[in-house]
Amino acid sequence: MSQPHSTQLRFEYPTATAARRVERAIAVEVGELDDDRSAASVDRDAAVVTVAIDAADRVALRAGINSWCRYVATAETVAADVLDRA
Repeated sequence: MSQPHSTQLRFEYPTATAARRVERAIAVEVGELDDDRSAASVDRDAAVVTVAIDAADRVALRAGINSWCRYVATAETVAADVLDRA
């Protein structure tokens, strides 16, 4: 399948530990949303988490961006709640 549309979402955190928490929380979603129109991957380099999204069309790309931004936001919220309770 040709995937002519792509983007990378970069999320920078204050520490590598914080980035690792988010990466581990969202990485389990890789492959869960992928279909014949889009695919994604998650990577971390120190304190930066990158989500790469490839899509066959702009609608699928937008849907992927929206989904992955929600995943990251949820992971950040949960991580913050856990740290607040510690």
